[in-house]
Formats: sequence, structure tokens, C-alpha cells
Amino acid sequence: MTLQELAGQIVPADAESMERARKRWLTVAKPLYSLGRLEDAVIRMAGMKETAEFELKKKALVIMCADNGVVEEGVTQTGQEVTAVVAHNFTKKAASVAIMGEVAGVELFPVDIGMASDVPSVTKAEQKIAYGTKNFHKEPAMSREEAWRAVLTGVRMAEALSARGYDILATGEMGIGNTTTSSAVAAVLLGLPAAEVTGRGAGLSGTGLTRKIQVIEEAIAMHKPDAEDVLDVLSKVGGFDIAGLAGVFLGGALFHIPVVVDGFISAVAALCAVRMVPAAADYMLPSHVSKEPAGQLLLDALNLSPFLTCEMNLGEGSGAVAVMPLLEMGLSVYRRMSTFEEIAIESYQPLR
Repeated sequence: MTLQELAGQIVPADAESMERARKRWLTVAKPLYSLGRLEDAVIRMAGMKETAEFELKKKALVIMCADNGVVEEGVTQTGQEVTAVVAHNFTKKAASVAIMGEVAGVELFPVDIGMASDVPSVTKAEQKIAYGTKNFHKEPAMSREEAWRAVLTGVRMAEALSARGYDILATGEMGIGNTTTSSAVAAVLLGLPAAEVTGRGAGLSGTGLTRKIQVIEEAIAMHKPDAEDVLDVLSKVGGFDIAGLAGVFLGGALFHIPVVVDGFISAVAALCAVRMVPAAADYMLPSHVSKEPAGQLLLDALNLSPFLTCEMNLGEGSGAVAVMPLLEMGLSVYRRMSTFEEIAIESYQPLR
């Protein structure tokens, strides 16, 4: 499948279903609009699913795991071996987001899309593009063909989960060095200096942050990625996890499944997806705003406003998982609460 073929199959969210959901909210026996953006989320999900009657019974978190050659440049505190350790911990319910997922009723699906080593509990040959990207400070991170294969891996993951009856997807990632790749992609797509979109990631010192910004600036100057061509940007300064998550967002749009944006890295992937296929924006829901400098900038570019402002920057999909109970609460009121007519009281009248 080509990008053009994929784009031709993605349609905007269904306006008629959203209007039916909006009218349903007006009949629910509570003050009008009193659940605020939770009501808006239910309306938007109705459009995504093309029906005003839906549930969120099965929830999945897709975690794209990949390593990045640019760690050679001293842009992280830890080495690539950590990626494999944490990826395995996802399967043992020993990682932060796995514990959060248990509380929220979200199942985890880690994907080895490009780790530097195989992890038997995670790695599947058909999902792995390569054993990490190249060091983009010296050469392009990957080929254009590899970037597209990574995107399609994400699309297929969404397709498989749709076939298994999952009602909503969350997005997460694991990969040492991926705030560097994400900052590079964000700088190009947002048209901003690297210093404005680059943060400390997992605890860099001031010297480390300066080096990280320098590496990104020099890589962009060397490769000159084309901001109008997302695959060119991903192949030159991106990561397999970003490309894979972009595919999950596109797959959600293709198969009419809401996809929740996590933090900084996930939002970069979401912006990649929207720049490739603008209609994909209709199928995205926000979670939180990352503490990374570009966190709010990316949400603004996506026209999304966060549900949570917890100053989180853990990654892994933690913010996307944390917002799931809120979405379920709003949907439960929408589905289960009596109407004004059913309890025989006069309904509120819209004043706006």
C-alpha cells in the first residue's frame, strides 16, 4: 500500500453520528454542557465510530519500542540496553505504564519495531524494521523505504487490534534517545529552532542539553529534511518508534477507532500522521500536556487541548492510559443516565 492509497481510504469523522450524540446529551437529566469536554469527547468518538451508540469495553495501548543511533553523541543519560529491559518489563507488568494499565483496564501491546537487540517476549520478525536507526548526526537515520515500512507496521497493528474488537487505542513508546529524534522532527515540522523544542528528556544536565541541541541543529543543517515531506523528515532525523506510532494514528483513522495521543513523542507522531493525511486528525483524542518544551506547541498544532495537566513526562503511554477512566466516566453518563422525559421533569433549554 502506498501513502496515496492509504490517504484515499481515510474519510473524515461522521457528522451525522456526532449530531445524534450531541442531541442525546441535551436530553440527559443534568445541567446542559455540565460535563464540559467529556461531552465533547463522546460526541467526537461517535463521529469516529460512525454511530451514536458505542462502548469502550476493550482498550489497548500500543507501545512502539526502538533504539536510536544518535545516542552515540552523548545526548542521553543511559545506554541502549535500557530499551530492551523496559520492553521486557512491559510483558511482566513491571513497568510504570503496565501498573497504570491494570488500574485503567488497558491491555499492553509492546512492539519491537527497531530495538538494538531482540527480546523474546516482545520481538516478532514481521514487525522489526532494523536493529536500531543509524546515527543521524553522521548519516540519515533510515532509508525512506524503512520509514514507510515502519508506518505500515503501525497501520497493521491498528488493523489487528480492530479485528480483535478493541474499541479505543492509546499510544506509547520506549527507546533511549527518542526525545532527541522527536525534537528534531518537531523542529522541522513546526519550523522552529531546535532550542525551542528540545528539553532535558530523562534528566539531562545543562551541558547535556546544550550538546543535544547542537547535535539536532547540525543534523538538520546537514540533511536538510523537507518539512513538506514527512517521510523525508522521518528518514533523515526520525526514529522507528515515531514512524510506527504515526502508522497507528493512520490505522485508527482507517478502521474508525479513536486513538489517544500520549505525550511529547506520541504528539510528534500524531503530527506526522496529520501532515501525511489531514483527515486523520478527526480520530485523535488528547490526554495530557508533556513537560517537554514542545508539549503544548504540538497540541496547538494538532488543535487539541489536554484533559490532564499533571506535569508528566514519563512516556510509555502513561498519560494516554491515565485519561481512559475519564473518557469512560463521560461515556457512562451519556449511555446510562435517565433523560428529562424519563424522570418527568422539565428539561433545561439550551441558551447558546
